[in-house]
Amino acid sequence: MAGPWTFTLLCGLLATTLIQATLSPTAVLILGPKVIKEKLTQELKDHNATSILQQLPLLSTIREQPAGGIPVLGSVVNTVLKYIIWLKVTTANILQLQVKPSANDKELLVKIPLDMVAGFNTPLVKTIVEFHMETEAQAIVRMDTSASGPTRLVLSDCATSDESLRVQLLHKFSFLVNALAKEVMNLLVPALPNLVKNQLCPVIKASFNGMYADLLQLVKVPISLSTDRLEFDLLSPAIKGDTIQLSLGAKLLDSQGKVTKWFNNSAASLAVPSLDNTPFSFIVSQDVVKAAVAAMLPPEEFIVLLDSVLPEIARRLKSSIGLINEKAADKLGSTQIVKILTQDTPEFFTDQGHARVAQLIVLEVFASSEALRPLFTLGIEASSEAQFYTKGDELILNLNNIR
Repeated sequence: MAGPWTFTLLCGLLATTLIQATLSPTAVLILGPKVIKEKLTQELKDHNATSILQQLPLLSTIREQPAGGIPVLGSVVNTVLKYIIWLKVTTANILQLQVKPSANDKELLVKIPLDMVAGFNTPLVKTIVEFHMETEAQAIVRMDTSASGPTRLVLSDCATSDESLRVQLLHKFSFLVNALAKEVMNLLVPALPNLVKNQLCPVIKASFNGMYADLLQLVKVPISLSTDRLEFDLLSPAIKGDTIQLSLGAKLLDSQGKVTKWFNNSAASLAVPSLDNTPFSFIVSQDVVKAAVAAMLPPEEFIVLLDSVLPEIARRLKSSIGLINEKAADKLGSTQIVKILTQDTPEFFTDQGHARVAQLIVLEVFASSEALRPLFTLGIEASSEAQFYTKGDELILNLNNIR
């Protein structure tokens, strides 16, 4: 679905007012926190993040962790662990992510709440002793400007929040089992942050890298415009507030893949409004929009056998011409032809939030199919409201109220 998603970026280009953006790139794609959350959540699912949580080595970790160098504490740990047959996460969920600006306005803070139920088995009781664990992984998204390559966005400083860590027993048992469960939970409190950092944070980082790669691939998907296509290339990323902004360059290619036009950043730009509450916005140079409309409405020629296709119009035409010149009207035979030519590329205008497409149309009326010269020629400037809308995964251009 990358193609249609990218294609819908053009849907609102014609429903806006002009703004000056001399110093702006050809286009800017602005991704809000909603789309970042959705994309990152999907990547975490694709990377089986919940399975990683269910496989956390709880028992081996608390066995290996030091007891602060105090022999008494070490003996207590060993006493507790000898009653534990197994200890593991039974269910795990990643709750709704949060994306917000960090203290540094050029960074994003990503919060990933984790909700788990763990249990252990002990000879002291026949059922599994379960407890609820809550914590939150936090990471920073920042720009990497290292000299090894182009500027890119990276995720770093992944760790858990101490304030978010909660471990509590789900069901009460005997005094002995409750005391044992309490000791196990006390051991998990320092172990869980390290487990999340070592086991889950690499998955979170890989998920972000996958999301970022998908976004870069997404903006490069060619947009088909009749026989031509429009392509965008990433110039540089940036973080502003709670958004990721991708500065793009644009080029127009013909059917053979040859670049026919490079767009610069000297033209005024169009700010695209949100489409059906989509979690992104788009700013694009006006000359890109004009080129897109021109590519979709190239100069064409149509020939209509008027008497056969539109007999009523043929009759009215003959009657109207007869009022002016009867001899000219008599020349109109049953095979009269109207040739419609759209000349040049259409002009694109915006005014107070509305868009209009105008194009010169030439009508040549031939008295018959054998006539070599038109009986008369009319030049018409046709204009209409331009409206893009989506239907399923297709983009449709409507020219309304043709005048």
